[in-house]
Amino acid sequence: MTIKMRTVPTVPAAVVQRRFVLHSSGTVQFRVVTLPIQERLRFVSYGAASCCPRSTTKLQQTRWRSRKAAVSRAMATTSVVDDFEPSVAENKEDLSTSELLCCPICFEPLIRKGPAGLNMAAVSRSAFSCARCRRSYSTRDVYLDLTLLARAREYQEIQASGTELFRSPWVSFVYERGWRQNFRRSGFPGPDEEVKMAQDFLKPTVGGVLLDVSCGSGLFTRRFAQSGDFKAVIALDFSENMLRQTYEFIKQDRSLTTVNIALVRADVARLPFATGSVDAVHAGAAIHCWPSPAAGVSEISRILKPGGVFVATTFLTPQLMDFGNKELRKILKQASSSSTLRSWDAAELEELCQICGFVDYKSIRRNNFIMFSASKPEQA
Repeated sequence: MTIKMRTVPTVPAAVVQRRFVLHSSGTVQFRVVTLPIQERLRFVSYGAASCCPRSTTKLQQTRWRSRKAAVSRAMATTSVVDDFEPSVAENKEDLSTSELLCCPICFEPLIRKGPAGLNMAAVSRSAFSCARCRRSYSTRDVYLDLTLLARAREYQEIQASGTELFRSPWVSFVYERGWRQNFRRSGFPGPDEEVKMAQDFLKPTVGGVLLDVSCGSGLFTRRFAQSGDFKAVIALDFSENMLRQTYEFIKQDRSLTTVNIALVRADVARLPFATGSVDAVHAGAAIHCWPSPAAGVSEISRILKPGGVFVATTFLTPQLMDFGNKELRKILKQASSSSTLRSWDAAELEELCQICGFVDYKSIRRNNFIMFSASKPEQA
């Protein structure tokens, strides 16, 4: 049997194809089949081979040619109906929604066309769209862009200086090549030790999906993926160049070729995930860079499942000689913070988590380094 492929233009809805089934008696049965919505629809028609097998008898060859002629006559009358509107039930298998991912505008689940899976290979071969907003999203370079302005051409927004700093190709390149090592001066124990500390907090979420927010160059994304604790790890950052660096490091490590890692560009203050859909969120040395930490933490609280865990590290404000005066301490703290990065009081972080609906706050401090965790309350 040979397979003949014929490509037709894009159509707005599903189509109906008439298929012909040959029975041993030589009769032709007509069957109507609904085809899925795709960007380009391909109709596959099965025709008889150009010649009969040599092993057949003359009678079998005669029947073979008869069936071939019947199929040819039937195919000649085949037509495609392009005004057929399928029901949702008929296409629920073809129009499968993506895992967790939502439209950053209306938070409706995205419709996915392509292979399933939260890994770079599957995501890169998929197209995503929102039925309500009628917007489409696809991979740019090596990541899936789910920012609000993913397809904007004219409109631009001026980002905070801290945000623009880490979008720089130079900063993205040197982040793991010297920049991050300087954090030890503030008490950061180093990536390997920090991952172990975070894993202790994240034990209740083992086997779930971990979102590495502000992943940078994937310094922690790769370590969490290699641990095998999570069925999928999503590396998320607003910086295009940081995500490209993440991809390069992953590509160089053969141990990561079979694990589920997805790269997504998004704003931490507008996370493109369904409410209550993620098991764990990690933000390593990131919260002090966010334009609005309160907006980011509240979004993390929204997307976490009941019982989900949020773990983060950041810089504490150095001890200052404020003589117990809160106003003086505030002035000194503002002076000690740079124009792009801020530092925190330990009490501030705990209160921020409580305001955003977290419970069971815990922390570990070393000099100016702090790792804290908080949990989303279980459902009553």
